[in-house]
Amino acid sequence: MSTHAKESSSARCRSEYDRLQRVLLCPPHFMEIKDVINDVQKRYKEENIDTDKATEQHNAFIKALRENGITTEFLTPSQEYPEQVFTRDIGFTVGEQVFIGEMAADIRQGEETELQKWLSAQGIASKRLDGSRVEGGDVMLDGDRLYVGISSRTSGNVVKQLQAKLPDFEVIPVDFDEKYLHLDCVFNILSPTEALIFPEALSEETVAILGRRYELITVNAEEQFKLGTNVLSIGDRRVFSQPQNIEVNEQLKKHGFHVIECDFSEIIKSGGAFRCCTMPLERV
Repeated sequence: MSTHAKESSSARCRSEYDRLQRVLLCPPHFMEIKDVINDVQKRYKEENIDTDKATEQHNAFIKALRENGITTEFLTPSQEYPEQVFTRDIGFTVGEQVFIGEMAADIRQGEETELQKWLSAQGIASKRLDGSRVEGGDVMLDGDRLYVGISSRTSGNVVKQLQAKLPDFEVIPVDFDEKYLHLDCVFNILSPTEALIFPEALSEETVAILGRRYELITVNAEEQFKLGTNVLSIGDRRVFSQPQNIEVNEQLKKHGFHVIECDFSEIIKSGGAFRCCTMPLERV
């Protein structure tokens, strides 16, 4: 088998909701709660992850993605990286540029190198930000606006660096309660005019600012804990969501979204759901 990189390959994303064409995932074969790095993992530390069940759920998700016309690409899972299933955090695509993240937790450091190797093999150029932590779960894209959640996982220095590297985008910092892990666990853009939000994790001022830009669909505390905010939009108002999050799904349907229900109950025990498990490479 040739080890040479492909001559060229494209990456392009301009939003969280344009039609998803190509996405990067990683099977959860070695998924395990080793070091507790969020409140959800704290709840499930003793029970831990049934990797067979997690893999079965992930496979069903992959099948559904393919049935919706999406090309699925994969990182090779490694026993060294038990959180590797959450590919969104390792990198993110803005415009035609792919950025490699810098993971905060020791248990996740090294995943960045594996992503960089995969991108190079595909002929996809990537960039890293100099010495500033950034995780893709904190990066939310909407046209020429880029929202960046600020926490101990994503440094405020990233905002200036991204603004310098992306002069055609407005980079907007968003403060939130970091106990909820990433911005996409409390805020998720569904369309040019609608977004899911768990308002308890943000200041009243921030909620008001976002409310002037979007019609905000509120997620309650119980369904936030079950990652109700962490849906995946794949275009044409189609959204992946868990069947357990009944109220979220009802609200999405009332707003005219087609909800694709997929059980992720085992995978969410580690603190992430559909958006966390997908790194979009191309949206059109």
